Amino acid sequence: GEESSGISGSSVTASIEGSRPFLIEVQALVSQSNYGNPQRNCVGYDPKRLSKILAVLEKRVGLHFGMQDVFLNITGGSKLNDPAADLSIAASLFSSFSNIELSGRSVFIGEIGLGGEIRTISGIESRISEAQKLGFSNIFIPKSSKVSRSKFKIKIIRISSVEQLFDYLR
Repeated sequence: GEESSGISGSSVTASIEGSRPFLIEVQALVSQSNYGNPQRNCVGYDPKRLSKILAVLEKRVGLHFGMQDVFLNITGGSKLNDPAADLSIAASLFSSFSNIELSGRSVFIGEIGLGGEIRTISGIESRISEAQKLGFSNIFIPKSSKVSRSKFKIKIIRISSVEQLFDYLR
């Protein structure tokens, strides 16, 4: 059995501050808006970046956030400015929207482009080793990343688009 937090909307990313990687939990709550003017509420994250990701998910994967309130929280009071967190944000949004629990054993890293493509990021190997060191089972990374699989024990899942991510998570 996969271990999980028991709630939808939660995922983990590996971010880099300065030169050291650390893992951060991202929580999203997507719920029907009852007031006609849906809220977009971010704690520790750039609202413009959230809007971009919502637009991409709407266009590329057909998730409709128009009548939904969206709350996004970076836990532990962290500020998250790392583009590599995009994938984790998308995974959390998808999880809450679809009410599908994600495995607590996974880490998500990758920047999302406007076409829904997953773009490569800096410091990929140190992010992977940090996730492995902390006992995570698998890590989702951009397909284009130059990483030798044989270097790591953690399962590396390469994805090239948000469509592919959601197929995997379903």
